[in-house]
Amino acid sequence: MVSYKPNDTTPSREQALHSLYEAAELEHCLMCTYLYAAFSLKSSLEEGLTADQLSAVNRWRRSIVQVAIEEMGHLTSVWNITVALGGAPRVGRSNFPLDPGYLPAGVVVKLAPFNMATLQHFIYLERPADSTEPDGEGFAPERTFVRGVDGPRLTPMGMDYDTVGTFYEKLSEGMRKLVQTHGEAGALCGDPALQLSGDDVALPGAKTVICSKTALAAFNAIITQGEGAQHNSKDSHYQKFAKIRTEYQALLAADPSFVPAFPAATNPVMRRPPRPEGRVWIEDARAIATVDLANSAYGLMQRLLAYTYAVPAQDPDKALALDLAIGLMHALVPLAERAARLPAGPSNPGCHAGISFITVRDSSALPPGPGARRFFCERFQQLAEAAIRMHETGDVRTTLASSIFSKLAQSAAQGFDLSRPAPSATAPVSPPASVAQAPTPPSTQEGIEQVEGEKLTLLYETKRCIHARFCVTGAPTVFLANVQGPWIHPDTMDVERLVDIAHACPSGAIRYKRRDGRPDESAPPVNLATIREAGPYAFRGDLRLRGIPAGYRATLCRCGASKNKPFCDGSHHDVGFNATGEPPTGTADALAVRDGPLHIEPQTNGPLKVRGNLEITSGTGRVVTRVTSTYLCRCGHSQNKPFCDGSHAKVGFVAD
Repeated sequence: MVSYKPNDTTPSREQALHSLYEAAELEHCLMCTYLYAAFSLKSSLEEGLTADQLSAVNRWRRSIVQVAIEEMGHLTSVWNITVALGGAPRVGRSNFPLDPGYLPAGVVVKLAPFNMATLQHFIYLERPADSTEPDGEGFAPERTFVRGVDGPRLTPMGMDYDTVGTFYEKLSEGMRKLVQTHGEAGALCGDPALQLSGDDVALPGAKTVICSKTALAAFNAIITQGEGAQHNSKDSHYQKFAKIRTEYQALLAADPSFVPAFPAATNPVMRRPPRPEGRVWIEDARAIATVDLANSAYGLMQRLLAYTYAVPAQDPDKALALDLAIGLMHALVPLAERAARLPAGPSNPGCHAGISFITVRDSSALPPGPGARRFFCERFQQLAEAAIRMHETGDVRTTLASSIFSKLAQSAAQGFDLSRPAPSATAPVSPPASVAQAPTPPSTQEGIEQVEGEKLTLLYETKRCIHARFCVTGAPTVFLANVQGPWIHPDTMDVERLVDIAHACPSGAIRYKRRDGRPDESAPPVNLATIREAGPYAFRGDLRLRGIPAGYRATLCRCGASKNKPFCDGSHHDVGFNATGEPPTGTADALAVRDGPLHIEPQTNGPLKVRGNLEITSGTGRVVTRVTSTYLCRCGHSQNKPFCDGSHAKVGFVAD
C-alpha cells in the first residue's frame, strides 16, 4: 500500500508570485472602484447642489481621488516586489463584477456610484483588523465560501483573509521565509533596473526593492496607509473615508433630499450580458461611444504600464511609455465623468451609464522594440480619431478629452523611434557622412527657417526665440538685425565659431546640422536648469518635452504669462514679473550620474514636472540643488520658487 506524505512546507517562489499577483489585482480593483465613485459625483450648482454642498462634494472628490492615487502607489510597490523576486508584474485583472472565489468571500469588489452604502463599503474594505464596522448595504457576498485548503500544496493556492492588512501581513511572513530559505541574493534576484522608482513617477510606492528590508517596508507602508489606526492615523484611507461619512451624515441631516452623485450604473457592461444579474447593459449610443473610448484608453494604459517594466531605466521607451500612460489617465477622467451623466438605456430607466474598466484579455508586456512602438503609435492614432468623431460642440469634457488624445498621439508618433532596433538586435551600421552639397535657397518648414551653407545648415525657430542677442552680437555678419529679405548668411564666419554661437543660444531657437562630416550638436555632459533673474528657466540637456525630443537647449516660462507655453516668449517683461535668479542653496548632494535624458512634462494647470539627473543653478552659476525628480513653478506665484508649492490651484492658473 502506497502512503502519501504531505508536501514540504518550504515556501516556493511560485506561491510568492501567485500571492503578489492577487495583491496587484486587489489594489487595481480597489483603485477602479474608488475612481468610479468619484467620477459619479456632481460638480456644479446646475446639477442640483447648494454652494455648501458643492464645496463638500468637491472635497470628497479630491479625497477619494487621492486615495485612488495612493492605491496606485501600493500597486507600484507590489509590482516592484514582483520584479525583485524575478517575476513580471501582473498588470491585468478580472472584469467587474468579480466571480465568487476570485477573492475571499468577505472582500466584495464591484463598481457602484457614490452613496452612503458605497462609502460604508469602502470603510469596511479599509478597516483595521479590530474594527467592528459593518459592510455597506447591498454589498453582501453573492455566496459564502472558503478558499483556503488544509495543508500545503505544490500548486499555488489562494488564501483566506478578513482584511487587506491581514493579507499583507501574510505576504510579509512568506517573504521572510523565502529569504531564510534562499538568502537575500537568492530570493531577490530580479533586475532592479526594470522597476519603477521615484525618479520615474511621483508615487509614494515607487521605491526600488533591493532587499528584504525594503520589501517588508513596502508591505508595512501599504498596511499603515490603508488601515492606519482607528484613532490616531488621520491620513489613512480608513480615516479619510470615515471623515467623509461624518460630513455626509451632517449634510443629510440638514437636507434629507441631498443627493451628491448621479445614479451611475452598478457594474455597467458593454454588451448584452449572458449573466445579467447584478449588471447594467449600456444601450444609449452616446454612452456606448463614451465608455468605449474610455475603456480603450484604460486598456492602452495597462499595456504601456506593462511595457515600462519590460525595458530598463536607461531605455528612452521607459519614460515615454510611462508619461503616455499618465496622459491617458488624464484623458480618461473627463470621459468617465461624462459617462456618469448619460443614460444607460431603455432597459434601465432612471439609471446612468459609467465606465466599465474593461480589460484586454492579456495585458502582459509587448516585446520591446520597433513592433511595440508601432503598436502604440497606431493605437494612439485610433483613439485620437475616435475622440474627434465623438466630440460634441459645447461639451467641455469631450473637448478636453479630444485635445489630450491629439497631443498624446503626437507625442507617441514623435517620441517612439520606429527605426531603433530591439535591445537584443544588432545595431545597424551608421551610414557614411553626407557629402557637402551646393547651397540652396532658404526655406521654412513647420515654423523653422532653414538656411543652407557650405559646411552646415542653420535652423532658426521664431517661436522659441527670447531675443537673448547672442547671435546678432556674436555673429553680426551671419545674423543681420533689422533688415528686409534674407537675414541669415552662414558662410560669412568660420564654421567652428558659428557652432559656438549656436551653442550659446539659450532658447534653442538657433540650431544647426553639419554638412562637412563633423558631428552635430550632442547632449551636454551635465544637465542644467539655470534660473534667469526675473525671467525663464534655461534648460540644457537631452531634453524630452512631453515625451518628444526637444533638442538640447530651451527656455521655459516661469512667470505664467507666456502665450507660447511652455516656452518663454518674453511676456515676463510685459507683466513686470519679479523673481530672483539667486534663490538660496538647498540640498546639493552629488549625483552619481549627471547627464542622460531629461524629461519635462508640463502638468495641466500646474507646474513643470522634471525627471532625470539635473543640477539647478542660479543665474550666476551657483548650484541651488541637485535632483533626479522635481516640480518647478510655472504659474509665477509660488512662495518657494523655483519649486511648486501648490499656488497654481489658488490663483486659478490655466495652461496645457
